[in-house]
Amino acid sequence: MAFVLLAVSSANAAEAAKLSKAEAETLFIEKVRPLLKEKCLACHGDDQKKLKAEFDMRTLQGLLKGGESGEPGLVPGSPEKSLIYTSSTWQDEDLEMPPKENDRLTPKQLDLLKQWIAAGAPWSDAKTGEWSDEPNEDGIQVRTSGGLSDDWTYRRYQPEGLWAYQPLKKSQTPSSKSQNPIDGFVERKLNQTGLKPAPSAGRRALIRRATFDLIGLPPTPKEVDDFVKDPAPDKAAFAKVVDRLLKSPHYGEQWGRHWLDVVRYADSAGLANDYDRGSTWRYRDYVIRSFNDDKPYDQFIREQIAGDEMDPVNPENLVAVGFLRMGPWELTGMEVAAVARQKFLDDAVNSVGQAFLGQILACTKCHDHKFDPIPTRDYYRLYAAFATTQQADRDATFLDSENTGGFEEKAYLEKRRTQFQQMQKELNRKEYEGAKKWCEERGLPFHTRKEGAKKGIPADQLPPRRVGFTTKDFGLERISRKGIARINWEMDRYRPIAYSVYTGATPDVEAVYSPLRMPGAPMKDGKIETTHILRTGDIFAKADEVAPGALSVLENFNPALKEAAIPKSPNGRRKALADWVSHPENALTLRVIVNRVWQWHFGQPIAATPNNFGSNGGRPSHPELLDWLAASFRDNGWSFKKLHRQIMLSEAYRRGSTHPKPDLLKEKDPKGRSYAAFQPRRLTSEELRDATLAASGELNRAIGGIPNRPEMNLEAALQPRMVMGTFAASWQPNPKPEQRHRRSVYALKIRGLRDPFMEVFNEPNPDLSCEAREASSVTPQVFSLFNSQISLDRAVAFAVRLKKESKNRNHAITRAFRLVYGRAPDKAETKACLDHWTAMTKRHEKLTVPKPDYPTVVERDAVEENTGERFSFTEKLEMYEDFVPDKKLADVDPETRGLAEVCLVLFNSNEFVYVY
Repeated sequence: MAFVLLAVSSANAAEAAKLSKAEAETLFIEKVRPLLKEKCLACHGDDQKKLKAEFDMRTLQGLLKGGESGEPGLVPGSPEKSLIYTSSTWQDEDLEMPPKENDRLTPKQLDLLKQWIAAGAPWSDAKTGEWSDEPNEDGIQVRTSGGLSDDWTYRRYQPEGLWAYQPLKKSQTPSSKSQNPIDGFVERKLNQTGLKPAPSAGRRALIRRATFDLIGLPPTPKEVDDFVKDPAPDKAAFAKVVDRLLKSPHYGEQWGRHWLDVVRYADSAGLANDYDRGSTWRYRDYVIRSFNDDKPYDQFIREQIAGDEMDPVNPENLVAVGFLRMGPWELTGMEVAAVARQKFLDDAVNSVGQAFLGQILACTKCHDHKFDPIPTRDYYRLYAAFATTQQADRDATFLDSENTGGFEEKAYLEKRRTQFQQMQKELNRKEYEGAKKWCEERGLPFHTRKEGAKKGIPADQLPPRRVGFTTKDFGLERISRKGIARINWEMDRYRPIAYSVYTGATPDVEAVYSPLRMPGAPMKDGKIETTHILRTGDIFAKADEVAPGALSVLENFNPALKEAAIPKSPNGRRKALADWVSHPENALTLRVIVNRVWQWHFGQPIAATPNNFGSNGGRPSHPELLDWLAASFRDNGWSFKKLHRQIMLSEAYRRGSTHPKPDLLKEKDPKGRSYAAFQPRRLTSEELRDATLAASGELNRAIGGIPNRPEMNLEAALQPRMVMGTFAASWQPNPKPEQRHRRSVYALKIRGLRDPFMEVFNEPNPDLSCEAREASSVTPQVFSLFNSQISLDRAVAFAVRLKKESKNRNHAITRAFRLVYGRAPDKAETKACLDHWTAMTKRHEKLTVPKPDYPTVVERDAVEENTGERFSFTEKLEMYEDFVPDKKLADVDPETRGLAEVCLVLFNSNEFVYVY
């Protein structure tokens, strides 16, 4: 940073010493500058023709000069001689600023102002507000502005903090025996540490690693045998494995899930109004389909930001732009519509920033970025690109490739709706009878409240609303009315509807209690918004109007990006922005995505913070490798599958996870960033569940379709959950096992109701973009994996499978190891398992195991908001009426139960839970 820092008088030297130069500069940017804008510029800067007291506070020169009193407004280093400070203290009755009591500076604000003046009052240089043509003495182009009303303070940024914005540098690849350029870059860095690489992983470990990596499932025993017995050299044999896995339809499920983490996919709106988003599953399947088809990433970007503007009749494109609506959002009668609208646009800007550009943009909404060359004006330029974007659930024909099976389950919703409608009918009858009685008691001609109002009958002669209702009646009326509204959202799940957006005027909508639909005249039904910089991010504190645009720092480093100009006209803004983001010269976009792919393969990224490529983010450990990968990815047609092959066929990926000198490795490379050995990783929550289902033989491998509902811990599933003044429906698992046992990526994801098993194994919060999965080790994981009914059910099913597929006990144990670990047990392992099987069988011969009882109703207690009194009601659980349970311990003989105990141990072992 470079500031004008005036000399500090000796009288204030001690006080100024409290703040360093950097601290004073930061104080001005973050606190003092916004304070002067908020408290002073309305009278001393916004209207140059009506400056109060001829005092212009927009610039340093104006402050030093002062106003009509002749006194200097600012004396750097001397707060007590500076009019802006002394008048703000209200010590002089003739000069109290700001003049209104409610606007007075707080003691804390006064102290901030005093500290800044005492430290020399650092201020931005009075220059043009544009990028300089020539680099400064540090070799960096900087941007400057002349005062508080302009777009950006004058700063310099350190070269190491600007690495992500500069054009790609595809360095000459270092030589390597493997002839894979990746190994050349890795080995060069590895040699600097003095470490030798670990030997290659064995074939059994490698195929398990690659199979979980690419499809999220364990390899079958046959797949392991085929690879182990392949006579081809290791690299060639492994290349066949990689190619086979990339052709699997399950590849898109695994790699689509990574992307869904980033974009915060969920099937409900979240917040207080956690309604189902019936059609979001189509976006989830669009992502999976895109990975399976190896859709070029630049096309993937454009479709998600602006698919509807590219081709508004293509259902695929209408589904794709659901990306812009993935975050939590609501508009209720308790929310200001303009604020809710702002939250949606903020979310769209931040989603594009984090997902595609690796930029945390939220802080620039209120002030210029403190550490990165991103001014507030750039934030609102991006904001303006979305200012004509409106939310709507649009008609979009189902594609032939989409799975539309399972729609028969909507019969359960219809049944529930009928129950609510009958409840409403009975309550209407009660209200009718109550109104009739009320009129008779007063000798008035009978009329309902609604009929009387239409006839113009005076209000004091109208029956009260809901006359004759008990506390329970009031409660049931609200529950049934809002229950029907919730079902209307859920019904979109079975309709050819896309959770989408459109370009047009902003409609006048005060609350949203049903799915939004696209108006007949998108450009006329509402108002075309203009975008202004908002002081402190307040939607009601508008400053300068801004035109649509993108990040100026990238355009400065690479003029080619200026070609993708974003139009001021309402149409085509997002398409132009999408072209800018996906431009082949946009190095930031390319670096961000290859960094993510590398992380999802190795468990750690090259640049440590995938969602933040700014100065405060992690520097790349291998910057040349990152740029080489980015350039190669682009030059290879933005193909993910080619990038996978390049990475997975490297020696770095194929290394073993055990280093010959572990102590030296820990000393030289404690974070594992040298890639001297492969870092083991724990299976994710989804992989754990899917792997147990695969082993037990229960996994339904159907691709795509409406969300399924697996079994959940009953206490969590039936807990009362309030949504906007009523109860949300309980979690009811699908009635049939084959419906429940689909892959975890297809499980219904409700923001307000997390599956405890998935949550405890670090499934990310869908409200936030997840750049990297955590892998904590906490006690509740033991209870979930070893003690839960769901884990026991998988063990029972696995035991039943083993008994069916095995000739004898020894064969059953061998089969179990091959299905769970991909290898046969040794003698000691076989003996331990057989002994445990025998002991557990004897134990179960003495036990009587009860069958679980599944509820068909649940009793709810609530407080009625009209009366303040308690009432109870019964919630029916329709799906449990047809529920077909999984096999339980009570359903099998003691020997099978004993084997199930062995299976449960195998599911809880490190060799199963980790990939090495």
